[in-house]
Amino acid sequence: MKEPLWTKDFIFVSIIQFVLMLSMYGLFVTLPIYATQQYDASVSMGGLVASIFIIGALLARLVTGKKAGEYGSKKMLVIGSSILVIATLLYFVTVSVEMMLTVRFLHGIGFGIATTATGIIVAQVMPIARSGEGIGYFSLGVVLAIAVGPFIGIGIVDQWGYNWLFIFTIIMTIVSFSLAILIKKPAGEVLYKASRGFKLQHYFAKKAVPVAFSMFIMALAYSSILSFLTSYTQEIGIGAVSAYYFLIYAGMILLSRPFTGPLIDRKGGNAVAYPALVLYAIGMIILSQMQMPWQLFVAAAFIGLGYGNFQSTTQALAIKIVPREEVGLATSTYFIFLDLGLGFGPLLFGSLIPYVGYSGLYLIMTILILINIFGYYLLHGRKDHSYQETSTLRI
Repeated sequence: MKEPLWTKDFIFVSIIQFVLMLSMYGLFVTLPIYATQQYDASVSMGGLVASIFIIGALLARLVTGKKAGEYGSKKMLVIGSSILVIATLLYFVTVSVEMMLTVRFLHGIGFGIATTATGIIVAQVMPIARSGEGIGYFSLGVVLAIAVGPFIGIGIVDQWGYNWLFIFTIIMTIVSFSLAILIKKPAGEVLYKASRGFKLQHYFAKKAVPVAFSMFIMALAYSSILSFLTSYTQEIGIGAVSAYYFLIYAGMILLSRPFTGPLIDRKGGNAVAYPALVLYAIGMIILSQMQMPWQLFVAAAFIGLGYGNFQSTTQALAIKIVPREEVGLATSTYFIFLDLGLGFGPLLFGSLIPYVGYSGLYLIMTILILINIFGYYLLHGRKDHSYQETSTLRI
């Protein structure tokens, strides 16, 4: 008989992940414009309003895995959610772009702590034998937030203004805090004494680094879509339908996730990772050559099946291959590499566009994905069978 997956704590932590991601994406696409309109900030300063949030989240992730091992994952979630409530209330009292930057940095710290803690808790409360399935469903919160969050944020601003968007964000953080209080301390959680001095092993799970690095490469490639797809579609005259990319992308993940998660648990990560990388490459090459809306929709379907499932697979693998006392470090390690890829990619690839164009950029991304098929094999794939047999995770 299967151990239950949909426990109260699993449901609560999944809801927390979703509402935090939803409000984050709602603000992420609207606040740069708010800064330029409200405070007469430059476009580059408006961009900083977005990027300083990521910086705060990255710094928080760097220490949250370690601190969760010392003080407990629930405590870190409550702390992160508390910071989020305070930060979102402060949006109402910002009177300058400098204050906005400070609030965004604080918001990023709270977000980094809370979402790292949710990743740790979900690994602690789900059955070992269903970890692939559990991570698959849990990470749907991110997928849905990417698709729905920008629509909600832009829609609220267009209909009622920014103050109502801030109210919506406050409500989401209060929901997060309330559910964090209700979650039980994970059974069997292993804490260790606080360590002194700086050592990399205090902040990164060594065994999780290879698979996290493979995800970093794929996040680099996907950042080109998040940052430049709208401009690309406008250039080729199909900008009016670009928003549908994210809906189709999310829809394909929703349809496939009930099958790919259990497949990871039965057959191992390779059973999903290799097909996902091939599908990702196919989607990217279609994107590079598209001229018509239907090609964008087909590319979105392939990339949803590819990148979307590779992301959940690598997250599941990162926590499967470490001892239970390193689940927190493995989770923070994974998200640090993921965020670095999404954050660093636009800076790197933006400088290429004047030379190769958008089509050339996505061809380069296709090559990068194909290279990573071999890279994944070297970093993890050739050892996946042994990890499947001797997984050390014990919750």
